[in-house]
Amino acid sequence: MNESETRSQRCELTILMPCLNEAETIETCIVKASAFLRTSGVNGEILIADNGSADGSQIIAQRCGARVVHIPTRGYGAALSGGIAAARGRYIVMGDADDSYDFSKLEPFLVKLRAGADLVMGNRFEGGVAPGAMPPLHRYLGNPTLSFLGRLFFHIPVGDFHCGLRGFRVDSIRALDLQTTGMEFASEMVVRSAIAGLRVEEVPTTLRPDGRSRPPHLNTWRDGWRHLKFLLMYCPRWLFIIPGGTLVLLGAALSATLFFGPLRFQSLVLDLNAFISSCLLVIVGAQLLSFGALSRYFAATAGFLPDSGRLMALVRRATTDRLAALAAIMIVSGLCVFAYAVSAWAAVDFGPLSNPVVPRAVIAGLTLVILGIQVFFAAFVFGILGIPTRRDR
Repeated sequence: MNESETRSQRCELTILMPCLNEAETIETCIVKASAFLRTSGVNGEILIADNGSADGSQIIAQRCGARVVHIPTRGYGAALSGGIAAARGRYIVMGDADDSYDFSKLEPFLVKLRAGADLVMGNRFEGGVAPGAMPPLHRYLGNPTLSFLGRLFFHIPVGDFHCGLRGFRVDSIRALDLQTTGMEFASEMVVRSAIAGLRVEEVPTTLRPDGRSRPPHLNTWRDGWRHLKFLLMYCPRWLFIIPGGTLVLLGAALSATLFFGPLRFQSLVLDLNAFISSCLLVIVGAQLLSFGALSRYFAATAGFLPDSGRLMALVRRATTDRLAALAAIMIVSGLCVFAYAVSAWAAVDFGPLSNPVVPRAVIAGLTLVILGIQVFFAAFVFGILGIPTRRDR
């Protein structure tokens, strides 16, 4: 066993900092991290994942005793992924190299990790946000909203979903094989940890204004949208299933109510136009449901989301042949309803209609035909996704 392997086995903690042009603050961060390792007696290392700094950050870091790894792929997530791959510690505590987090106070993270937690998130709202450390839009809208959605979508027991200071077991996070290279990496780590059933805990931490004279790398609207988009893509239920199911139920209830005639609420009258709108709600809702089913199935087969017992049972029953047969029944039924309406209109020599059901039957029949066509093609997309590949085997 060589010296590098021996040192790697003895190392308990890696303090990881992604770096891109942090010459103003990186020395301060390394000094604080070194003080923590020295005063706590922890056998560890300070690792700088440099993402192509052009201001001499790497030289400063090496002079201060940190180990520097060069990550050629640009992006916050790419830098962290490279750092995680290169870490020698059993645990990692990661944080930005802008002096907004105090690396001399990492004991709460290490205590939780030693007690068995897989991921320990910092909570800036419990630990304290110093004046000027976080823009009001981030503090009172962006972070609370995204954190709430994270708890709602994935049942993650954290109050600060996007805190940059966090600790984790290296083997647990490496096993997740995180893929994103940008700011979404922070969300992916938490979401994938929760999906994988890892033990996620939280400790208070403080945030203060960073020590840089330049603007931060974070872009409020662009990166906020990227985080929200990522949360929605990892939760097809909230992106497709719930909105689609709501539209189908609302449209079906309204169309059933209006099928035999108008509905009056004092001066408000819901008639044929409202019936057409309700049928459109059903069509759009059904399309969202099919998107949701397809995306959830693909996510399970591709390994992004775990298999669901109910999902796989449904997939076994809803074969391409059965769905195509259901589509055929819907199309034929719709054509029959449409034919009834045409015959009723022909009975009055295609003149004015006194029966309000006839035009509604035309619309209902066409709606059934459209739904049948949607189901038919969705059936074949399911079949394509279910074709065995060499990767599956």
